[in-house]
Amino acid sequence: AEEVQQQIIRETFHLVLKRDDHICNFLECGSTWAVSPPPKALHRSSCLCSLFGGSDYKLIYRHYATLYFVFCVDSSESELGILDLIQVFVETLDKCFENVCELDLIFHMDKVHHILQEVVIGGMVLETNMNEIVAQVEAQSKLEKAEGGLSAAPSRAVSAVKNINLPEIPRNINIGDINIKVPNLSQFM
Repeated sequence: AEEVQQQIIRETFHLVLKRDDHICNFLECGSTWAVSPPPKALHRSSCLCSLFGGSDYKLIYRHYATLYFVFCVDSSESELGILDLIQVFVETLDKCFENVCELDLIFHMDKVHHILQEVVIGGMVLETNMNEIVAQVEAQSKLEKAEGGLSAAPSRAVSAVKNINLPEIPRNINIGDINIKVPNLSQFM
């Protein structure tokens, strides 16, 4: 599964990168090219169709400075609607990160996924109002800060176990018919 994902990413990247900036931002599997590509690009197109599962899919992308945003959709989707959706997503990222760049996407992948899930989830567009999306992302950030962040949860759990004040750590816990053997936890304390 991971190999197939990486192959799709590589093939998509090569297809999109090789296109001239003056060519439309839509790539349909099995379609004829707006310019005559080298034979290798034709092979990539047919390979991409087989990776996506057929010719019913198309790639819709936007290029901003050094960033490419690519959506793979089925043929029933509106190309202009998806371009608008990409625009909303990028402008929201820009508002949340103040001039979004590659490093923001790499080091804050969880926040990027959260923003994308505020816009689209399960293939359905949920929200296109940037102010509403930003408000939800800010509310989530405040909640995480108030809770010490999700990444702090494991250390808080270890601290809670350390502060239990048991005279001795139980080795067996019996609850009804369930018998739980507790491993030696001294190495964690």
